[in-house]
Amino acid sequence: MAFDRILSFVLRAAELAFGAIVAGLLGHFLDNSNASAWANGRHIYTITVSALSMLLALLWLLPFSSAFVHWPVDLFISILWWVAFGLLVDIMGNGCGGVFDWSNIAIRNNDACGRFKAVIAFAFLSAICWLASAVIGFFWTRRRTNAVADRPVRQRRGWYRSRV
Repeated sequence: MAFDRILSFVLRAAELAFGAIVAGLLGHFLDNSNASAWANGRHIYTITVSALSMLLALLWLLPFSSAFVHWPVDLFISILWWVAFGLLVDIMGNGCGGVFDWSNIAIRNNDACGRFKAVIAFAFLSAICWLASAVIGFFWTRRRTNAVADRPVRQRRGWYRSRV
C-alpha cells in the first residue's frame, strides 16, 4: 500500500524536475535568440509541454490525489514528450554530432551544443518517466478493479421494516 505512494511520489518528483530543467534551458535559449516565433516553434512547443507537465506533476504530488488513477493523462503527456523529443532531435541535425554523443561537450564554457543535448536528454528522461507512470498506473488500476469485482456480492436488505 505504501510502496505505490512512494513510487508515485518519486516518479512525479522526477517528472517535475525534468520539466523544470527543460523549461529553464530552453527559456534561456529563447531569451538569447533573435529568431521569430515561427522559427522557434519547436522550442515553444517543448516549453508548453514542459509547463503542462510541471503543472500536472505538481498537482499530483499533493498527498490527497490518488497515486496512479491518472494513467490516461500520463500516457497523453508521455506522447507529447516523445513528440517534443523527436522535434528537438530533428532540429539539432548533425551540427553538434550525434544526439547521444557526449564526448564533445564542455561543462565550464558557454557550450550551446551541450545545453541543447541536455535539453534533448531531459526531454527523453521525462518521456520515460511519464510512460512508466502510465504503465504502472494502468496495471495498478486494473489490479484494483479486478480485486473489487471479484468480491462476493451480498444481498442488501430492503428499505422497508423487518417483519421480525
